[in-house]
Amino acid sequence: MRSTALFIVLSAATFFASPTQAQDAAAGEKVFTKCKVCHIADQDQNKVGPSLHGVIGRTAGTHPGFTYSTAMIEAGKSGIKWDEATLTKYLHDPKAMVKGTKMAFPGLKNDQDIANVIAYLKQFSK
Repeated sequence: MRSTALFIVLSAATFFASPTQAQDAAAGEKVFTKCKVCHIADQDQNKVGPSLHGVIGRTAGTHPGFTYSTAMIEAGKSGIKWDEATLTKYLHDPKAMVKGTKMAFPGLKNDQDIANVIAYLKQFSK
């Protein structure tokens, strides 16, 4: 009886102590192949989309040399910075979060894929 209660308490503590998904950068690199048409993460180079090198902590709409939509520039001016929470929301449905964004990608629907892509991006944002 006591061992069952201890197991339940430890399980609940583990669940509440780690609200974010486990992240796997190698799996994120595979998911990122969907993004490579427009973005680069391992180099600071713009393509059709802005470079994602150093994106974690960057204010939205501010990467030098990239022509952002007015909506993305305004998102940055309103205080949006790319951290795990904002990237998770944006990658799930870019057009819903920043109405008027030029990003044509419809988003990633799998939460684990999003967590993994963020882990991949973190490698290039140190």
